[in-house]
Amino acid sequence: MLFVALVFPNILSRLTPIGLLRIPVEGAFLIALLLVPAKARRVVGIVVGVLLGWLVIEKCLDMGFFSELNRPFDPVLDWVLFDDAYSFVVDSYGRIAALGAVAAIVLLVAGIMALTTWATLRIGRLIGAYPRRSLYAAGGMAVAWAATFALGASFTGSVPIAARSSATYAWDRAHQAKAGFADSANFMKEIKSDAYANVPADQMLTALKGKDVIFTFVESYGRSAVEHPALAPLVDPVLDAGTKQLAAAGFGAESGWLTSPTFGGGSWLAHSTFESGVWINNEQRYRNLVSSNRLTLTKAFKNAGARTVSIMPGATRAWPEGKFYGYDTVWDSRNLGYQGPKFSWAPMPDQYTLKQFNTIEYKKAGRAPLMVEMPLVSSHTPWAPIPSYIDDWDSIGDGTIYASMVADGKKPKALWANPRDVRPEYGKSVVYSVTSLVNWVTKYGDDNLVLVFLGDHQPSPIASGAGASHDVPISIVTKDKAVLERITDWQWVDGLRPQGDTPVWPMSAFRDKFFTAFGPKAAAS
Repeated sequence: MLFVALVFPNILSRLTPIGLLRIPVEGAFLIALLLVPAKARRVVGIVVGVLLGWLVIEKCLDMGFFSELNRPFDPVLDWVLFDDAYSFVVDSYGRIAALGAVAAIVLLVAGIMALTTWATLRIGRLIGAYPRRSLYAAGGMAVAWAATFALGASFTGSVPIAARSSATYAWDRAHQAKAGFADSANFMKEIKSDAYANVPADQMLTALKGKDVIFTFVESYGRSAVEHPALAPLVDPVLDAGTKQLAAAGFGAESGWLTSPTFGGGSWLAHSTFESGVWINNEQRYRNLVSSNRLTLTKAFKNAGARTVSIMPGATRAWPEGKFYGYDTVWDSRNLGYQGPKFSWAPMPDQYTLKQFNTIEYKKAGRAPLMVEMPLVSSHTPWAPIPSYIDDWDSIGDGTIYASMVADGKKPKALWANPRDVRPEYGKSVVYSVTSLVNWVTKYGDDNLVLVFLGDHQPSPIASGAGASHDVPISIVTKDKAVLERITDWQWVDGLRPQGDTPVWPMSAFRDKFFTAFGPKAAAS
């Protein structure tokens, strides 16, 4: 048991028989450590057993995080995500399944801790009974490890026989935790460094005066949707057809790439990065940001006289962070009037959200110019069931029309039982969201509309593919050619589909580039 704990990997693909046929150098140190006097051996055994158990648990967490978020688990900052994970399981598989999963996880954690501690104490007793032989064993293990390490011996040329994974892993995690605590002070300096913090409101966003500016995030709309060989044939024709449809209605479009700070989830990190112009890639940075007075896109529009609105169909409870961003009104799943069924995680379909936006804000007579942030959520994992686009927008009503779509659609359990089917369903969900958005623009958009829509992050690796980047598409759509002329130096491409050589910016760069492009020349310089 201790041998397996010491060579246990943190990436699922490395959990192979060959990966376990290695010499852990930590084993020699463990034997030497347990050669202490009998009274201290039990204390040392318990401490070492608990630490080894925790390393195994954290490596298991890494496997899950790499599979879904394409990164390891952060032992300091990621605990908040377990609440979201529980909610996701409830939405996808039911509360009984979620409670069963929690119980299984608790038992697994307790079992691992108990087994590693028991095994360490038992080995300690044997070492105490045979100290000389144990010392020889430790020395032999150390010599064997040093020899294979010096010779570079390996299995199949890729798996070194000399393992030091546990010690290196523990050191990396300790360093990661230390860096996480130190980052807080550095981040506050980043927040205060703001070239636009003191620019007068009448010198901001002057080129968009009188416009309705809508920022729309399409959930999990990543670069893979546009370029992956299995997804591009499904998504790209829809983007190209959408470009032609917009042009026929008098709208132009320009597109580029942004690099998201997150992958596979954590949409709020992308939203806050986009709004604030600083890199928000963990929960600590997010909490520090929303406790500051950093100028956001929303605040800038509010200061310029726009009515600022958040449409959040995925939010199911109060969202106090809305005050930080500067919204006048927040609409969410509790007050958008939807009476239809949930589509797994998504409380309502995107087409309903867009239709309801007309009623509550966009088509109201005598209103002020709008600035809106509206995440669309139908392309949120688990990508089953997916709504069907409804040609007659007036028939959508209060959403009860969607009941049969949920009843007849694919169920998450059935879809994820066959992983090879997941990627096509993800592609279909993106097609649905983009189709709904483009049709809304051509049906209801007017001369004052400026739509910026983008992805928040890539989907999980099961859909995006191994080694996918953090890039997401972004497009600006408007009838006003003067608006698009303002971004000529961005070197984006015409249409809704960015190309492989289109410039890529960090998502944190967008705010300042946007302020510069749409402010007066004096402010821009």
